[in-house]
Amino acid sequence: MPLKVSLVSAENEVWGGEASLVVAKTVLGEIGFMPGHEPVLAVLAQGEVRITQLDGTKIVANAQDGFLSMDGDEVSIVAGNAALIS
Repeated sequence: MPLKVSLVSAENEVWGGEASLVVAKTVLGEIGFMPGHEPVLAVLAQGEVRITQLDGTKIVANAQDGFLSMDGDEVSIVAGNAALIS
């Protein structure tokens, strides 16, 4: 079962869709999420969010000032500032 991912900034949704892997930077270090990961709530640090889509395509965004959560194969990343870089 894939991850359902939502990356939003204060202004809009930056990216949403299904993925096999999400890696983000928190104030405690980088964390990666795959389907079946335990629930997590963490403070987002400034840095890259890397999303690997089901077909292997990679999405990269810069994000800062927010939080991320993982629960039931749903990853939500809420940032004050976020933008796609590739």
